[in-house]
Amino acid sequence: MTPLLEVRDLKTQFFTREGVVHAVDGISYSLDIGRTLGVVGESGCGKSVHALSIMRLIPNPPGRIVAGQILFEGRDLVSLPEKEMRKIRGNDISMIFQDPMTSLNPVLRIGTQLTEGMRLHLGMGKKEAEARAVELLEAVGLPEPRSRLRDYPHQFSGGMRQRVMIATALACEPKLLIADEPTTALDVTIQAQIIDLLQRLQERFGMSILLITHDLGVVAGLSEDITVMYAGKIVEQAPTAELFANPQHPYTEALLASIPRLDEAGRKRLANIPGLPPDLVEPPPACRFHPRCRYVTEECWTTEPSLEPYDGGPEHLVACWHVRDSREDA
Repeated sequence: MTPLLEVRDLKTQFFTREGVVHAVDGISYSLDIGRTLGVVGESGCGKSVHALSIMRLIPNPPGRIVAGQILFEGRDLVSLPEKEMRKIRGNDISMIFQDPMTSLNPVLRIGTQLTEGMRLHLGMGKKEAEARAVELLEAVGLPEPRSRLRDYPHQFSGGMRQRVMIATALACEPKLLIADEPTTALDVTIQAQIIDLLQRLQERFGMSILLITHDLGVVAGLSEDITVMYAGKIVEQAPTAELFANPQHPYTEALLASIPRLDEAGRKRLANIPGLPPDLVEPPPACRFHPRCRYVTEECWTTEPSLEPYDGGPEHLVACWHVRDSREDA
């Protein structure tokens, strides 16, 4: 089966006075129809930049996609004219941005922002689009949806604004929904509601979801597969259950060790990752994680590991010279 989305050796760079920032540096993965892929990693690792690259929303200048392909239903989005990309953006591919307060226009009513995409992409009239907007607000659990169409973003709480953003993204029933940190700045109760909402809407609309997050708890509850990014590169990817049970890259292992676990109640201190993420103007040679890795050897300094199947399995890929199992066997 042909994947809905296939990213091939994508490279996105920013050209600044300090030098060229290698924000996304040669990542590849695929996403099948109806599945959810979680992309995780520290702030600044390239998660959001890669999502904006898919939407072709990288500001130019200073940014630019310099290499690679983004195949959506077999069409390369990188080479599409902007006029064709506008037909896909918001229609076949929608995105929930990080901060709903700044993503919603503060001087336009919610109803106007909700119906804009439907009138543009689906050719709906005003009344038809408003009726559809009411249905969407009901679907995302917003109370009194018809009366709220005339409200402005500042009249909603953070969780309600996030629901409005989700409704706006779903207006044209996209085939792919990109959710960039959809639970950031929300309390844990609202986070759980948003995760549950996305699951129910995915089942209802049959869409694929690309979930961008730093929260491993969120990705565990929503994604079938996980891709781990570090310093613009993919260091590990695997089915969710496999990754949590059997992490092989030192960075993935350290991420999982840094979060509380109910099954390890006796542990008093959480692990930390020493050092800081690298400067992507001058990234470290070879393996980018080696300055922070406690298993580093000379090979890690001199030769970059490629993303290869771990233990012969095609679904679990790791870019490391010293996977966990080999360290434990040594």
